[in-house]
Amino acid sequence: MNTEADSNDITEHPRDDKRRPYVCTVCDKRFTRKNHLRNHMSRHTEANWYSCTHCEKRYHSQSILRRHMNVHNSKYKCTECGKCFQHNRDLMRHKLIHSGERPFECSVCGKRFMRSADLARHSRIHSGEKPYKCHVCDKAFTCSTSLSTHMRVHTEERPYKCSLCNKCFNKSGILLRHKRLIHNNRRPYQCPYCGMEFKTSELLKHRVRVHTDAKSYSCRHCSDRFRWLNQLKRHLLKSHNEGTWFTYEVCEKKFVARHELKWHSFQHEAVKPYICSECPKRFCTASHLKAHHLVHSDYK
Repeated sequence: MNTEADSNDITEHPRDDKRRPYVCTVCDKRFTRKNHLRNHMSRHTEANWYSCTHCEKRYHSQSILRRHMNVHNSKYKCTECGKCFQHNRDLMRHKLIHSGERPFECSVCGKRFMRSADLARHSRIHSGEKPYKCHVCDKAFTCSTSLSTHMRVHTEERPYKCSLCNKCFNKSGILLRHKRLIHNNRRPYQCPYCGMEFKTSELLKHRVRVHTDAKSYSCRHCSDRFRWLNQLKRHLLKSHNEGTWFTYEVCEKKFVARHELKWHSFQHEAVKPYICSECPKRFCTASHLKAHHLVHSDYK
């Protein structure tokens, strides 16, 4: 859902936060400068977004779109693998992958990194520090990127739009996964044991479920062991009353995971957002759609 915003609707609150006196009246995000706030406000009005003519990506400013175009015109291109980047600094950082150079080492665990910023972010795992805090729900994060992505939950901002079905997403990775699962029949992941192909990295789950007897999740209260984390959670709830159930208030059915509750609610509401690319059938969950895809594949 796109939230309309008036470009003149800018409020200064010097008493609330002296360091960031300019606050967005739509999502309450704060800024140190008035022009930064104006740039941010354009994100809430889809009409002001600029679309790339080569792909489905959209940006809230022409300057960011111009930087993105460097990827398509190969201005900053890696001579080793051909990958293109928006900035020269991104290309220089990428080249470290090919050289294998990792000059920054963690003093606690010895893990090495290509950038000092990556080391600083990693160090927070050991210190427990989460300096980036959401001003809406108080949830804390280890880096600003995670906080910015999280803020889309509150603003309902979905800048990544599928060019095939016009569905919008708040993360580029989710858009790519959507296109691979729903619109693309390519199955890049192949099981080395039986040759079965998969659209996602769920190949690992297939190998554990079908080809091994590994039960790596053990109960801390008894000797029971499980293949999957959800199986362990369900066991802890049922046998040891440990954890929290997610209850659907309409039928009072209980679930171990929040996504299970969401899928169940689809059945009550007759919502079927997942459409088969081969036939008109629709499904409540992505897993049901994937199971249905086997009808159209060689593995029946």
